[in-house]
Amino acid sequence: MSETITFTIDGVEVKGKAGQTIMQAADGNGIYIPRLCYLEGCEPFASCRVCTVIVNGRPQAACTQPIAPGIVVENNSPEVTQIRKDIVEMMFVEGNHFCPFCDKSGNCELQAMAYRLGILAPKYPYLFPVCELDASHPYIFIDPNRCILCGRCVQASRDLDGKHVFDFVGRGPHKKIRVNAAVRLADTNLDITDKACDVCPVGAILKKGVGYAVPVGQRLYDKEPIGSDIESKAK
Repeated sequence: MSETITFTIDGVEVKGKAGQTIMQAADGNGIYIPRLCYLEGCEPFASCRVCTVIVNGRPQAACTQPIAPGIVVENNSPEVTQIRKDIVEMMFVEGNHFCPFCDKSGNCELQAMAYRLGILAPKYPYLFPVCELDASHPYIFIDPNRCILCGRCVQASRDLDGKHVFDFVGRGPHKKIRVNAAVRLADTNLDITDKACDVCPVGAILKKGVGYAVPVGQRLYDKEPIGSDIESKAK
């Protein structure tokens, strides 16, 4: 039987199993820790840092930090909330996110995260990068204007599809997602059935012909905030 580990999150005693991360243990106790890059079934690598928590006074990524007996985790403190708001705001200004006419609106995790955190408008100046949409593939299109470099498509293509269609290139502000072809998505081995086509948290990778198929009011985050599915498990 796995060792039971007891620790606290926001002053509440919780239990987890040896080997679990803080995020996994929190999920099991019905406590939602915001996340954007985490993809179940793949090895977490803390790309987005939206899951930042304070552990014994120090910031840590909840998706990679293992639990330990007696640790004190802050998940909803003003300091943690501000860190997350700053990160999400920077994601908005580093891309070109026009929510009113994005067909991912209502189902977008970035948009839903902003609502949950109470972000009405970013305080940082917009960068307005020039990004070229790739609609060459018969069933999928890529809009890098909306990409937040979460890496889910990279992980899914590599670890779930076994194809390496997507990968990171460049470093720092020059970091981008590129495909395993010289220029176009159409020249890759991406198939519409690939997991990589379904994991994007924003509207950067979308299937053609299905935009706006779900009416307003029935979309994923129209009635319940992001994370409600985890919080409903609270005992």
